[in-house]
Amino acid sequence: MRASELLCPRPQGLYCPQADLYIDPTRPVARALITHGHSDHARAGHGCVMATPETLAIMGVRYGDGFCAAQQALKYGERLQVNGVTFSLHPAGHVLGSAQAAVESRGLRIVASGDYKRQGDPTCPGFEVVKCDVFISEATFALPVFKHPCAEQEVRKLIDSAALFPERAHLVGAYALGKAQRLMALMRQCGWTRPIFAHGALMELTGLYQEFGVNLGAVEQVGPAPKSFFAGAIVLCPPSALQTPWSRRFPEPLNCFASGWMRTRARARQQLVELPLVISDHADWRDLTQTIKDTEAGEVWITHGEAEALAHWCKTQGLEAKALRLVGYGEEDEPANSGP
Repeated sequence: MRASELLCPRPQGLYCPQADLYIDPTRPVARALITHGHSDHARAGHGCVMATPETLAIMGVRYGDGFCAAQQALKYGERLQVNGVTFSLHPAGHVLGSAQAAVESRGLRIVASGDYKRQGDPTCPGFEVVKCDVFISEATFALPVFKHPCAEQEVRKLIDSAALFPERAHLVGAYALGKAQRLMALMRQCGWTRPIFAHGALMELTGLYQEFGVNLGAVEQVGPAPKSFFAGAIVLCPPSALQTPWSRRFPEPLNCFASGWMRTRARARQQLVELPLVISDHADWRDLTQTIKDTEAGEVWITHGEAEALAHWCKTQGLEAKALRLVGYGEEDEPANSGP
């Protein structure tokens, strides 16, 4: 069968006609397979949702228990048949519960990556290469300029800065799902033994990570206290909180932002970031291209990001490639309750 018969783009997202199922649909549908819990991929209002147990739990935290009519948990490697199509989920290394979706029928296998990274992350299983005929890749950082440094190296910069300025509080902008918890875990690995303080908007998902066995050490919600109490502290918060009155409760706050976009100095300056931390939960150019090679796919579809650049590289390697131009995917957003 042709790949376009097994999966095809529709306004709602990637659609499997044989199983009547969408992958990461952007609009409510009867049956959805969700790759991970970021809100540009996981939306409420579907009929049946299939996902890893962790992703279902994350969606429950973000949207409430009634986020869909029915849930079906699918563990990594478990195979599920729907009307002759076999679905399985495999670690994507992006955030807790994130998965690549393998779709198989009549000898053809397509793998939809969702969002993924190849760097190590102590908070979730590492990316698993799945050989396939067609690989569907994101392309968030698909330009040669994007080469992410070692995340531990960036976290050590943060810890060293906290030691250098013990009278100041370091405020670190980090997305509530995945980035914040990865930072916490990396800080522990790099020797930070003091409590980690967090904005209230990060606490519920951080608690969920801990419920799933991710060791983050002592994490305390920021509460009323004299400014001097936070001298030398590292405080994690949604990026939007860095420039709000909430930040004024800290002594001489030093603004930091953990993102792959901090590789671009203009972005750091524009956002008034004093200490940019180049830490990304997406694959950089090297890992995107290496992953495509590792899958041994003969055809590559690209969902969002710098799709044209990655498609051009694929064609130089003798691969068929196309940009799907799906609308609605991009950088993960912050929860609605990211205020003080």
